[in-house]
Amino acid sequence: MVEAVLIDLFSLPANLQNNIQGLLHNTLETIEKCSSIHALCVYVMCCRRQGSERKDEQEFLFPALRGFQSLNRRLEVICAQTTAAALYTIKQRLDEKDLSIIKVILPTIRRDLMKVYIDHLFTAVYQFEFEDLQVVSDCESLQISEPQHEGQTLPSQDVALIQSEIQMYLESLPSLKGELTILRSSLIPDDIFLHGFTTRTGGISYIPTLSSCNLFSSCKRRDPQVVVKENLRRLANDAGFNPEAFHRVKVDHANAVCIMGKTEPDNYDGIVTNQKGVTLAAPGADCIPVLFADPVRKACGAAHSGWKGTLLGVSMATVNAMVSEYGCNMKDILVVLGPSVGPCCYKLPHESAKEFHRIDPKCVRLFDSANPYIDIRRATRILLERGGILPKNIQDDSITDQNQNITFCTACHPDKFYSHFRDGTNFGTQIGFISIKD
Repeated sequence: MVEAVLIDLFSLPANLQNNIQGLLHNTLETIEKCSSIHALCVYVMCCRRQGSERKDEQEFLFPALRGFQSLNRRLEVICAQTTAAALYTIKQRLDEKDLSIIKVILPTIRRDLMKVYIDHLFTAVYQFEFEDLQVVSDCESLQISEPQHEGQTLPSQDVALIQSEIQMYLESLPSLKGELTILRSSLIPDDIFLHGFTTRTGGISYIPTLSSCNLFSSCKRRDPQVVVKENLRRLANDAGFNPEAFHRVKVDHANAVCIMGKTEPDNYDGIVTNQKGVTLAAPGADCIPVLFADPVRKACGAAHSGWKGTLLGVSMATVNAMVSEYGCNMKDILVVLGPSVGPCCYKLPHESAKEFHRIDPKCVRLFDSANPYIDIRRATRILLERGGILPKNIQDDSITDQNQNITFCTACHPDKFYSHFRDGTNFGTQIGFISIKD
């Protein structure tokens, strides 16, 4: 069932722009007669010309709203200088109301164009229906008609222009929740490596559980890839790495490792390189983003270690890849565990807890309960030490000087970190990243 209606009046023919009030009135009259879309939120998208003195577009269009009192309470006029700006504002309104099914009424010539904007600014969470808005210039009226056949795909240069418009608009948006903040470890030498762990501040993501520097997009979340890309651009600019040479693990909650420069697996939770200027990254939103650095052989790695990956030994698999591929000595490899859910908050069913209890009983608290508390960080440290990593070369929450601690509990710090455990399915994601300086 349709939840909202979007009327696209953004690019009407020039001879109709001055009669927008009459056009809108006719459109709303048609909508109100359509019982299937009678009681919904309605958004009217139109163009604000550069230098326009209009301060209240709703007031300007008020004559068109007369006679639609019930509709008026659910109608908002969005005027902007670009389609990207108008559509992104409407997306914010939809997200505020948690609406996902939208009927778009628009001139036929705008359909293919609008689909490109929607493909970039929305995710698969949303469903769009399209209806043609026929503009009859001689009588200056609008009629909703049956959808026409699918138009031709836009030329690549037109798609590129739309992408550029969207990018420029997103770059113009202010950062939310304060300045971008990066946590860095004193264990990794900064004269050789560039590294850090992100927090949730300084990006443009506005949905509460994703706000603001969310760095992962999926078909199940409302943050589109273009927003995540802009957050990454801001991070790269602040941290000093090239976002075009950025490689993130393809999470599978297992222990496969990708060797940069070799055939890339379909999925992997570890990645290593000895190439300068290539930034590796692992996500975390309770799972541990783990960074690896060998200052002697000048190699580095990143791994995503959730409870499954921890049990499967993804951290040691990443270490072993550095040893076998780049001749690293186990004694030289430094390992830093980033922000992740702590043993104070994280629970697993008893059957899964047994596996951690086998690694070390101290990894489990309240073992006899149905859902014991689990310390995946301690388990990671133990497995690394057993594999040959020196205890002093591992940094986690057991660090003596708490002023140097960067392995915070993500669930305990909602102002600083995202947490799947705390926020549910529409959660944001932070990352750990590392590269070898040129």
